[in-house]
Amino acid sequence: MRKFVYLLLASVILIFAGCSGDAGDEQEHEGTDSRLQEKSEKEEQFDHVYPLTGVGTNDDIENRTIGVMVNNHAEARPQSGLSQADVVFEILAEARITRLLALYQSEVPEVVGPVRSAREYYFTLANNYGALYVYHGAADFVNDMIRNRGIEYLDGAVYDNDGTLFKRESFRKAPHNSYVFLNAAYERAEEKGYEITQSQDPLPFLTEDEGSDITGDAASHAEVVYADKPMNIVEYEYEPATEKYIRYSDREKTVELDTEEEIKLDNVFIVETRHETIDDQGRRAVDLETGGNAYLLQKGKIQEVQWENREGRIVPVKDGEVLGFVPGKTWVNVIPDSPGLEQSVTVTN
Repeated sequence: MRKFVYLLLASVILIFAGCSGDAGDEQEHEGTDSRLQEKSEKEEQFDHVYPLTGVGTNDDIENRTIGVMVNNHAEARPQSGLSQADVVFEILAEARITRLLALYQSEVPEVVGPVRSAREYYFTLANNYGALYVYHGAADFVNDMIRNRGIEYLDGAVYDNDGTLFKRESFRKAPHNSYVFLNAAYERAEEKGYEITQSQDPLPFLTEDEGSDITGDAASHAEVVYADKPMNIVEYEYEPATEKYIRYSDREKTVELDTEEEIKLDNVFIVETRHETIDDQGRRAVDLETGGNAYLLQKGKIQEVQWENREGRIVPVKDGEVLGFVPGKTWVNVIPDSPGLEQSVTVTN
């Protein structure tokens, strides 16, 4: 009898051991499958890369970049379409108020705006990126420069409130109420004989491994002061969970008008350069050719770099080598070299 009990106990132990082993094998197998799947997704290959974001896609990339002059006056916020821009340049217009050149290629939102008037350094930037330039109105001498230099453009003053390309919205007052229907821009551009397809080399981008090995000091918060009075202060707050920077303007989060979607950025590039007032209206000339000092913020870190104009595009350079952007969206803040980065920008960890 005692022998029988021993045998029974031994059998039970063997059964439980087998079940435990099977469960362990199954968990290990599931873990291996999960790791293989993650590795597969990580190493997924794409046929194409969006030139301004470095994000892979299997879709054909042929639509031309569109550069839109977006109003950044306090009465024009929150704007529409900024979260879908690949690259945004923020530069002073008159006084201490900035204006935005938003470049669209990987995403084409239905509506962008409010749209404002043209400036020479903005249309030069747009042209250097191969973009169709969209604006609303300009001084006569600026319009003359646009035509004489062969800039391909759509001017809202020509299509003002036509309802198909531009529309004046009633919830804001002019000049803060002009909006452009971006898909219609391609149709109107084609009517004017402009190319609406484009092939261009991508900006320099980091590989995934390079992106995980970025060096620099910790930078969880950055503040760019264009002016104290009236307030014109830009802030970027790092979000570790997404590895992106959230943008603020005058202490308020930058969001989409209709959806309140936050503006989240993978690269914040702050460059200083010479600004010169050229007329009694306070219009400026801004040097975007010579290069100079810059800060590059990526994944919670800051690097002190130089900026250079390489074939018309503004890129970060360190020790003579072009640095890559993290794939995703980029915001470029251009500030005057007087007072410059050290006085205008504060970065904290």
